[in-house]
Amino acid sequence: MSSPAPLSSWALNVSPSPTLTIDGKAKALQAAGEDVCGFAAGEPDFDTPEHIKNAAIEALKSGKTKYAANPGIEPLRQALAAKYLADYGLKIAPTQIVVSPGGKFSCYLAILAVCSPGDEVIIPAPYWVSYPEMVKLAGAVPKFVLAPDTTGFRITAAQLEAAITPKTKLLILNSPSNPTGAVYSRKEIEDLVAVALKHNLYIMSDEIYEHLVYDGETMVAPATLSPEAQERTIIVSGFSKTYAMTGWRLGTLVASAPIAKAAAELQSQMTSNATTFGQYGALAALVEKDKTQASLKLMLEAFDRRRKFLHAELNKIPGVSCVLSKGAFYLFPNISSFGLSSNDFCAKLLENEKVAAVPGSAFGAEGYLRLSYATSDAIIAKGVERLARFCRTLKS
Repeated sequence: MSSPAPLSSWALNVSPSPTLTIDGKAKALQAAGEDVCGFAAGEPDFDTPEHIKNAAIEALKSGKTKYAANPGIEPLRQALAAKYLADYGLKIAPTQIVVSPGGKFSCYLAILAVCSPGDEVIIPAPYWVSYPEMVKLAGAVPKFVLAPDTTGFRITAAQLEAAITPKTKLLILNSPSNPTGAVYSRKEIEDLVAVALKHNLYIMSDEIYEHLVYDGETMVAPATLSPEAQERTIIVSGFSKTYAMTGWRLGTLVASAPIAKAAAELQSQMTSNATTFGQYGALAALVEKDKTQASLKLMLEAFDRRRKFLHAELNKIPGVSCVLSKGAFYLFPNISSFGLSSNDFCAKLLENEKVAAVPGSAFGAEGYLRLSYATSDAIIAKGVERLARFCRTLKS
């Protein structure tokens, strides 16, 4: 009798996160004493603002260490509802909000809440590495629509229309984008939402980088376009990027009452509530607005300076071309002229020059690599110099 397979089909078919894998290799080299320039992690190099940390410390001291309401503590959900009203004019009840253990988990909850096995989910590429894996873990089928650098990494309504089939259930939008930093215009969002509504699709709008925008750009939230758009949109976000709270693992989901209820029930069986005392830190981020805005302003100024410097230096390298990002903290240069796969390019770059970058193939876009400028000016300057030297060896 043959022995059963040791692992489930879910475990066998899921791919590990390439960004975490490469960041782990870079950190292992650093631990071994190597001078590594890390561009792999999508993590602000700023510390969490003091007023947020202090609120969590006070919560710990006052005994906020027990189970909390599964969808989140009531004051935080009320503050989130107030934020969406003030920032976007969206009237949302606290019962439509779920606070989760991280923005990544909010995305997974959204997909699980509306997708059944066999449903198709349209994912614009380049995409964040976890979207396809989450879709597959839900038993659904990812369908990719590629938008190269020549289009500014933004898909068109015509492309979306062409990709829809009778099985299509959900469209994932991420603006500002990881990995490209692309930001969709209002007209582009309006056109995409019109197609989605025409075909009765749900929209998962990943707005984790909503406040990290440059050059006068603004994020256009699909849910603001009409009552019908709000009803069909699931907003996922969190505190990691805007508030430098990556390790806190606090995400948010905002949806119509039935979807929010379903997401909360799923969470109740998978993780229970997000960390109780951490939620009080998140609450401080929302209610102590002046302090939060001051911290965000400093981060944005640094990111903007780094963005412009890195973009200019990349475009000086023969064989490299790079679109200027408008949001998030990534650049996505085109390195296809060197004749190497992006995996080989990044592996050799790390081995030869100790520069850690993520291959474009991880994001569904071969011929590119992702560089995060959420790191110090000194590392960026040294790293791009090493990258230029590496590229010269490939051209020689």
